[in-house]
Amino acid sequence: MLLPRLRVLIGAPDLALMKQGAILINTSRGPIVDEAALIKAVQAGRIVAALDVYDREPLPVNHPLRNAPNTVLTPHLGYGVRETWTEFYGQSMENALAFLDGKPLRVMNPEVLRSS
Repeated sequence: MLLPRLRVLIGAPDLALMKQGAILINTSRGPIVDEAALIKAVQAGRIVAALDVYDREPLPVNHPLRNAPNTVLTPHLGYGVRETWTEFYGQSMENALAFLDGKPLRVMNPEVLRSS
């Protein structure tokens, strides 16, 4: 959930201040950038957009960003650096195996286990 005050932190006036060919990278939250203004800027060839997050996810098939020039689009994987994947998936495997063995690890609500 994105707080209303965090929406459109980067609007058309901000995009207009960017130098020709500047690269806007957003791996945070899609709605922090005015999507309509961003689409106009990339379609005009003013800037490059490298996006990992969108107003709507997954990005609809017919969305104008999918065919916009000067864009690099990824499916919300910006957090996926080697260290994150190694830690996250290593712990996920440990959690699954421990659960199947009847000895769950990293339990968020241990009271639920005690009551069952």
